[in-house]
Amino acid sequence: MTIKLILAIVTITLALVFYTIGVFSERHSGSLRIKHVVMFGLGLFFDTIGTTIMSAIAKNGATANFSLHQITGMAAIILMAFHLLWAIYVLIKGTEKAKSKFHKFSLLVWLFWLIPYIVGMIIGIGV
Repeated sequence: MTIKLILAIVTITLALVFYTIGVFSERHSGSLRIKHVVMFGLGLFFDTIGTTIMSAIAKNGATANFSLHQITGMAAIILMAFHLLWAIYVLIKGTEKAKSKFHKFSLLVWLFWLIPYIVGMIIGIGV
Protein backbone atom coordinates (compact mmCIF):
# COMPACT_ATOMS: atom_id res chain seq x y z
CA MET A 1 0.00 0.00 0.00
CA THR A 2 1.45 3.33 -1.03
CA ILE A 3 1.62 6.49 1.06
CA LYS A 4 -0.78 8.21 -1.37
CA LEU A 5 -3.35 5.45 -0.94
CA ILE A 6 -3.03 5.53 2.86
CA LEU A 7 -3.42 9.32 2.84
CA ALA A 8 -6.50 9.05 0.60
CA ILE A 9 -8.08 6.41 2.85
CA VAL A 10 -7.38 8.49 5.97
CA THR A 11 -8.80 11.70 4.47
CA ILE A 12 -11.92 9.99 3.10
CA THR A 13 -12.46 8.37 6.51
CA LEU A 14 -12.03 11.77 8.20
CA ALA A 15 -14.69 13.08 5.82
CA LEU A 16 -17.01 10.31 6.98
CA VAL A 17 -16.30 11.06 10.64
CA PHE A 18 -16.81 14.83 10.38
CA TYR A 19 -19.87 14.61 8.15
CA THR A 20 -21.47 11.95 10.34
CA ILE A 21 -20.83 13.99 13.49
CA GLY A 22 -22.32 17.07 11.82
CA VAL A 23 -25.43 15.31 10.54
CA PHE A 24 -26.26 13.36 13.66
CA SER A 25 -25.36 16.04 16.19
CA GLU A 26 -27.58 18.44 14.22
CA ARG A 27 -30.37 15.88 14.30
CA HIS A 28 -29.86 15.27 18.02
CA SER A 29 -29.77 18.98 18.94
CA GLY A 30 -32.97 19.69 17.01
CA SER A 31 -31.68 22.82 15.30
CA LEU A 32 -28.93 23.80 12.90
CA ARG A 33 -26.01 25.51 14.65
CA ILE A 34 -22.64 26.87 13.58
CA LYS A 35 -20.79 23.80 14.93
CA HIS A 36 -22.81 21.62 12.54
CA VAL A 37 -21.93 23.84 9.59
CA VAL A 38 -18.24 23.61 10.60
CA MET A 39 -18.51 19.80 10.62
CA PHE A 40 -20.16 19.84 7.18
CA GLY A 41 -17.33 22.06 5.92
CA LEU A 42 -14.65 19.76 7.36
CA GLY A 43 -16.39 16.75 5.82
CA LEU A 44 -16.44 18.42 2.41
CA PHE A 45 -12.82 19.56 2.78
CA PHE A 46 -11.50 16.08 3.62
CA ASP A 47 -13.72 14.40 1.03
CA THR A 48 -12.42 16.72 -1.68
CA ILE A 49 -8.80 16.10 -0.66
CA GLY A 50 -9.30 12.34 -0.50
CA THR A 51 -11.12 12.27 -3.82
CA THR A 52 -8.39 14.35 -5.45
CA ILE A 53 -5.72 11.93 -4.21
CA MET A 54 -7.77 8.91 -5.31
CA SER A 55 -8.25 10.50 -8.76
CA ALA A 56 -4.50 10.98 -9.10
CA ILE A 57 -3.95 7.34 -8.17
CA ALA A 58 -6.63 6.20 -10.66
CA LYS A 59 -5.03 8.23 -13.49
CA ASN A 60 -1.91 6.13 -13.06
CA GLY A 61 -4.05 3.02 -13.63
CA ALA A 62 -5.65 1.77 -16.82
CA THR A 63 -9.17 3.07 -16.20
CA ALA A 64 -10.05 6.16 -18.24
CA ASN A 65 -13.85 5.86 -18.49
CA PHE A 66 -16.34 6.95 -15.86
CA SER A 67 -17.57 4.33 -13.42
CA LEU A 68 -20.55 4.36 -11.08
CA HIS A 69 -18.11 5.15 -8.29
CA GLN A 70 -16.68 8.19 -10.06
CA ILE A 71 -20.08 9.54 -11.08
CA THR A 72 -21.65 9.13 -7.64
CA GLY A 73 -18.48 10.46 -6.01
CA MET A 74 -18.56 13.69 -8.02
CA ALA A 75 -22.30 14.03 -7.47
CA ALA A 76 -21.76 13.57 -3.73
CA ILE A 77 -19.13 16.33 -3.60
CA ILE A 78 -21.41 18.68 -5.52
CA LEU A 79 -24.32 17.80 -3.23
CA MET A 80 -22.13 18.29 -0.14
CA ALA A 81 -21.04 21.71 -1.41
CA PHE A 82 -24.66 22.70 -2.03
CA HIS A 83 -25.58 21.35 1.40
CA LEU A 84 -22.85 23.44 3.03
CA LEU A 85 -23.90 26.61 1.20
CA TRP A 86 -27.55 26.00 2.00
CA ALA A 87 -26.69 25.36 5.67
CA ILE A 88 -24.83 28.68 5.82
CA TYR A 89 -27.81 30.43 4.25
CA VAL A 90 -30.31 28.79 6.64
CA LEU A 91 -28.09 29.55 9.62
CA ILE A 92 -27.81 33.24 8.70
CA LYS A 93 -31.16 34.03 7.05
CA GLY A 94 -33.39 31.08 7.87
CA THR A 95 -36.28 30.90 10.25
CA GLU A 96 -36.24 28.80 13.41
CA LYS A 97 -38.54 26.36 11.62
CA ALA A 98 -36.06 26.05 8.72
CA LYS A 99 -33.22 25.46 11.20
CA SER A 100 -35.20 22.75 12.98
CA LYS A 101 -36.17 20.98 9.72
CA PHE A 102 -32.75 21.20 8.04
CA HIS A 103 -31.65 17.84 9.49
CA LYS A 104 -33.94 16.03 7.02
CA PHE A 105 -31.96 17.42 4.09
CA SER A 106 -28.70 16.69 5.92
CA LEU A 107 -29.64 13.05 6.36
CA LEU A 108 -30.49 12.68 2.66
CA VAL A 109 -27.15 14.17 1.63
CA TRP A 110 -25.30 11.94 4.10
CA LEU A 111 -27.11 8.82 2.83
CA PHE A 112 -26.27 9.73 -0.77
CA TRP A 113 -22.64 10.34 0.24
CA LEU A 114 -22.48 6.80 1.61
CA ILE A 115 -23.03 5.32 -1.87
CA PRO A 116 -19.60 6.23 -3.32
CA TYR A 117 -17.98 5.62 0.08
CA ILE A 118 -19.29 2.04 0.25
CA VAL A 119 -18.72 1.38 -3.47
CA GLY A 120 -15.15 2.63 -3.04
CA MET A 121 -14.59 0.25 -0.12
CA ILE A 122 -15.94 -2.67 -2.15
CA ILE A 123 -13.74 -1.76 -5.13
CA GLY A 124 -10.77 -1.33 -2.81
CA ILE A 125 -11.08 -4.78 -1.28
CA GLY A 126 -11.71 -6.36 -4.67
CA VAL A 127 -15.11 -7.90 -4.04
